[in-house]
Amino acid sequence: MKNKNIDSIIELSNELRWQIGDDFHDNLTEGIYADAAQIVADTVKVDSSKKRFRLDRQIDKIVTSKTFGFPIMFLILATVLWLTIIGANYPSSLLAQLLLDNVHPILKSGAAAINMPWWLDGFLIDGVYLAVAWVIAVMLPPMAIFFPMFTLLEDFGYLPRVAFNLDSLFRKSGAHGKQALTMTMGFGCNAAGVVATRIIDSPRERLIAIITNNFSLCNGRWPTQILIATIFIGAVVPSAFSSLISLIAVICIAVLGMGFMFGTSWALSKTLLEGQVSTFNLELPPYRPPRFWKTIYTSLIDRTMIVLWRAIVFAAPAGAVIWLISNVYIGNESVAAWTIHSLDGFGFLLGLNGVILLAYIVAIPANEIVIPTILMLTVSVTGIAGGAGAGVMFELDSVNATGDILRAGGWTLLTAVNLMLFSLLHNPCSTTIYTIYKETKSAKWTIFASIMPVILGFIVTFLVAQIWRIIF
Repeated sequence: MKNKNIDSIIELSNELRWQIGDDFHDNLTEGIYADAAQIVADTVKVDSSKKRFRLDRQIDKIVTSKTFGFPIMFLILATVLWLTIIGANYPSSLLAQLLLDNVHPILKSGAAAINMPWWLDGFLIDGVYLAVAWVIAVMLPPMAIFFPMFTLLEDFGYLPRVAFNLDSLFRKSGAHGKQALTMTMGFGCNAAGVVATRIIDSPRERLIAIITNNFSLCNGRWPTQILIATIFIGAVVPSAFSSLISLIAVICIAVLGMGFMFGTSWALSKTLLEGQVSTFNLELPPYRPPRFWKTIYTSLIDRTMIVLWRAIVFAAPAGAVIWLISNVYIGNESVAAWTIHSLDGFGFLLGLNGVILLAYIVAIPANEIVIPTILMLTVSVTGIAGGAGAGVMFELDSVNATGDILRAGGWTLLTAVNLMLFSLLHNPCSTTIYTIYKETKSAKWTIFASIMPVILGFIVTFLVAQIWRIIF
């Protein structure tokens, strides 16, 4: 009897659906929502004269608007980077003076006093110690400034607005909207940016963010970009505009890196990491006063010191290698000179030279030692006056003196432009490579993330060099 009743109900329902039409369900749903809206309109009254003013909503209308959102975002990011670069100059100079000008001679004198063999003296003090000292002097101050400011923006509630503004661009490139935050963190340190990808829930999109984070111009590469732009790019315009043009050139490189990030993310999402772009509901948190001292402590301990320690661990063997290749000879040439001459032909095709390529090979552990290594190798190969001996990295206080050494080494405007491009598009530093492996637990994706950017760098610099030589 029970089954018969159920069958009768089903038959009646089907008959009604047939009589009303196929849109029966849709019509019924629309009717329910219409009735609910009418009930709300009849029962809920809003006193428009007592609307509450919400400051955070008024701010959001500006910082997330299509008109002002992006300009404000770029202005804030540029201000943070400018404060980082300018603010780091003085403490970096003090650390360099302490570690390089004061401690290094003391160590050399101590080694001489105990009759340490010259090779052990050079290996430990001129090699290992100088590399570590350069990394500390150049890397510590920018990170100690950038990470606290970044965390303060995060605590204040602005960074979720950045993700909101960039979400559509990242989704169009097949990536996740939260990658906007990891990209911004990468401007301080790529290794920290890789760790920050933990906020992305989708494994596929997190892997895309990890692989492409190297295109964020980290603080280890900013000094190289600024120095080369000042020496070569600023020199092609009147001196009154040289600083402005140099700054614009560096900003263009940083924006170009974002372009490569979007393009590579899109290519990966269509090939090796093909899949559906996930969506997420981004709830904009209320603005709140940052916890200043807690933020400073957390940034310095959890981010700055951990990343710096990893960089030091990898920089020490790099310094040893740099000293060895400059002091171990094959016939009448050092290993460094022999390698440079072997790489010169390939470097010419890329608009670079063998010195630059060797410097980037031995400076994989830390981008901070690229310029000191280039100067040391240039002096060693050309035989021009300067430096403190084979394998001893150095940097000059004068921008003009640095430019004189580079030009004596055969540098041209093309060399400078392609160095800036290659500095953007080359393999991650060893600290970042190690962090990628720790986060992905995959040797395959770590190797891919390390090799893909440098191949892209070779392609871009080769094309620029060929076009340049055709035009000029």
